[in-house]
Amino acid sequence: MIRLKENVELPSVGLTGFETPLSEEESAIQGTVHRFAREVLRPIGRELDRMTPEEVIAPGSPYWTAIVESAKLGLDPQLIAEFPPEVGIRIESIIGEELGWGDAGLAISIGAATMPMMMAQSVGNQELIEMCAGKVGCWMNTQPDRGSDAAILYRQELGMGGKQPVGNVTAKVGADEIVINGQSSAWVSNGAVAQVALAYMAADYGDGFFGTGEHSMFTNGIGVIIPLDLPGISRGKPLDKIGQRSLPQGEIYCDNVKVPKRFAIALKDDYLGNLASTWSYAGTHMCQTFVGVARSAFELALDYGHQRKQGGALLMDHQMTHLRIGEMLRRLEMARAIARRALAYSRLSPSSHPYATAQAKVSVTEEAMKITHEAFQLFGGNGTTREFPIEKIFRDVRSALIEDGENYILTSRLGVLAGELYQNGWTKE
Repeated sequence: MIRLKENVELPSVGLTGFETPLSEEESAIQGTVHRFAREVLRPIGRELDRMTPEEVIAPGSPYWTAIVESAKLGLDPQLIAEFPPEVGIRIESIIGEELGWGDAGLAISIGAATMPMMMAQSVGNQELIEMCAGKVGCWMNTQPDRGSDAAILYRQELGMGGKQPVGNVTAKVGADEIVINGQSSAWVSNGAVAQVALAYMAADYGDGFFGTGEHSMFTNGIGVIIPLDLPGISRGKPLDKIGQRSLPQGEIYCDNVKVPKRFAIALKDDYLGNLASTWSYAGTHMCQTFVGVARSAFELALDYGHQRKQGGALLMDHQMTHLRIGEMLRRLEMARAIARRALAYSRLSPSSHPYATAQAKVSVTEEAMKITHEAFQLFGGNGTTREFPIEKIFRDVRSALIEDGENYILTSRLGVLAGELYQNGWTKE
């Protein structure tokens, strides 16, 4: 049936655009996180952007204020899980978007900080839960010689020697102990400050790093939660980047680090599935975050269009500005829809896949870049100055096209997946 209206009115619109009505609980959560993003993340993110990487992680830095205050929000994933699945997905999306709207780097840092705890809860290991409680975590997965994130998942191309690369961080697994050696990449989010790590690496279970038979080309692996105060662990210098400077990243070095085997969360047979699940979860967080970042760029442009005069009229009175604003809003709504669809698929599908999440991460970050670029253009020369926050957002978004998997690599993985699905009967009638 057509819903008939007596008058043409302005459409209902909220913080998250053309949104269907939120419940009282959803509105309360959104309001709380939005205030936190506006009053804590935005000002602190801008302050940290002007600081050196060493100053960002120093005791007394505003970074620690943001981390402490974020913990007070009480947004535990287990709390969200108490809602019906469809409601929980929207709440999770709203939270991620508001955090990204506040500051991209801090939003990612807050998400990474909870990764070890969420894994400990997922596997139901009470000792690990207690070990991770109240600690800043990181996800220690990227390595200098293993390529972009997710390149090692279900990999079709092999290294020059006809096998997957072992990588730069490896583990030797004994009866009761895991001995870890090597260096992570410099891109470990929170690597410069974390107290505990959720780590994945190639593993030797006593018969080498590679499987046998038809699996002889592929490395064995292990997932483990590592307290980062163990003997043999050291850190590199925090990374100096053009964007997301509020996100402290850096290498973690392991020199004969001995970890109890009971800290493992995924051994030989469970490794790949566990890693894929973790990567897929992280990718959905990236999607929501950069919808929020794109929204912040759009809102800045919309406000600037109503403030700046050019040619005797407000920018917003020019037809070309209408086109630009409309194009940004259209892309923002599209990015939000993609992000939520991917989140729902990841949480609800009986057989999800990290490359399905990856395509959404690519689409959302590419749209965020286009939105931010258009907003930047609307500011003209002012956009290039540090007086206006659009230049910071531009730098923050640019990093997103590389982090959590470089977008071309991820898109090529989607092509591999499409081919495998076709061979398995997909699209054939």
